[in-house]
Amino acid sequence: MNWSEQHPLTPDARFDGGDLDCGNGLLLLIRRNIDPLESGQHLEILSTDASVEEDLPSWCRLTGNALVSRTRTGPVRSYLIRKGEGARRSGESDPPRERSPVSVIAAPVTAASLKLPPLAVMGIGSWPRPGWLLRALHERLSGRLSDDEFQRYADDAVQLAVAAQERAGVDVVTDGEQRRDNYASFVGARLDNCQLIPLSDLLPYVTDPNHFAEELRALDIPAAEVRHPAVFGKLKRSRPLAVHELQRVQRFTSRPVKIALPGPYLLTRTMWLECVADKAYPDREELAVDIVRVLREELEELLTAGAALVQFDEPVLTEVVFARPRAGRSFMCGALGEKRASAEELAFAGELLQAVLEGFPRDRLALHVCRGNWTRDESVALSGPYTPLLGLFQKVPVGTFFLEMATPRAGDLDLLRELPTNVRIGLGVVNQKLDHVESLEEITERAEAAIRLFGINRVFLNPDCGFATFADNPLASAEIAQSKLERIVAVARKLRATESKSIQDTMN
Repeated sequence: MNWSEQHPLTPDARFDGGDLDCGNGLLLLIRRNIDPLESGQHLEILSTDASVEEDLPSWCRLTGNALVSRTRTGPVRSYLIRKGEGARRSGESDPPRERSPVSVIAAPVTAASLKLPPLAVMGIGSWPRPGWLLRALHERLSGRLSDDEFQRYADDAVQLAVAAQERAGVDVVTDGEQRRDNYASFVGARLDNCQLIPLSDLLPYVTDPNHFAEELRALDIPAAEVRHPAVFGKLKRSRPLAVHELQRVQRFTSRPVKIALPGPYLLTRTMWLECVADKAYPDREELAVDIVRVLREELEELLTAGAALVQFDEPVLTEVVFARPRAGRSFMCGALGEKRASAEELAFAGELLQAVLEGFPRDRLALHVCRGNWTRDESVALSGPYTPLLGLFQKVPVGTFFLEMATPRAGDLDLLRELPTNVRIGLGVVNQKLDHVESLEEITERAEAAIRLFGINRVFLNPDCGFATFADNPLASAEIAQSKLERIVAVARKLRATESKSIQDTMN
């Protein structure tokens, strides 16, 4: 589209996005300003960021809106968007087109259109970070490294993680969560009125510092080293949690991309430290309302930006049903907040997941559940079959469950027969905690068992969990991680070929 001297129509609303780019808050501002408009009305956006010229037309196509015209005066660019692609203003010949309740449902990028193959192979999310990136991450968290400089380091690390996955032959890539200190607490550094701080810094805020310190020692938590999100005011999302990660990794690969986010129950349990959060919220239910809102905003933007799959991580669900009671607390995956009876917690978790996911396309939504990924010691990790969680699984509106199954701690695969017949199973076929690279025979046996239960079209293949859930505590080297994925890919290709030959033989 060429630049115009002036817009052909008067906007119904306008706002100034300043120097924000589409990956750092501009799309959220557009959404806030365009949602109140009727179909066919026009929004003017002012911006000084040059990248918006390229990104905004793509966003318009994906969301069913139309870029009408653009003007430029010095560094300031002005874009006129019509709400509802092809819509006309009142009084013009064509009637306005109704907008879908959730705009991303109409987006052309879906798991179906991407044609993910049977037995599609992918990681769960995290990938071991290079040592230089870890140093940069700590410098950034300590305020000694600018965010711009850190992003350059992170981009280099993402390219390495993606290249390793592509060499392994995976069907869907992740960015390896290279920008995150861990899979969940990174949110504390992205939200307004939330800080990521060492647990030792919480002591001045608690009613009984000595008792709190004793609890941490009893749980074997290094309070000076572990960072934890602390809520000091009403949560707001003025910048994305992971949309910028998606947009950056899309520069380095043409393959479908999966983005993982901490689930709403995990975030509520993590952030509801009674000694701090109750200064901003009367109870954790009120905190959860804002967490749900934040995650829905993020989910819509991720799907709009082309994420093939958005996976919500809820490992603390297994803590609810399998952890031994210890003064009402656990440190499983950083969830320090107190919990109630198991049935009440599971009901609460189910309500939160439903609230976040409702109205979005199921085939692009996933839930990951494991039993903790903070230690290589299998003997201290949680253990138990999925039986107590099946009722919740049957109600969660996702298209894929990524489940830990390679470890004997996960119980019998047969129990998963009770999952809805319209969901896919992302089957854990290698244990990311072990340096041992599983043989083709081991992986094939696990995959074939799942195929017998669910059929080849309902099965994806993956590790049990991420290779480096906590940045400073990777459970595998990058070399081992790539080798494990290569073995899974080899098995997937062999089983697809076998299935194809079987079909051909039947037809002949």
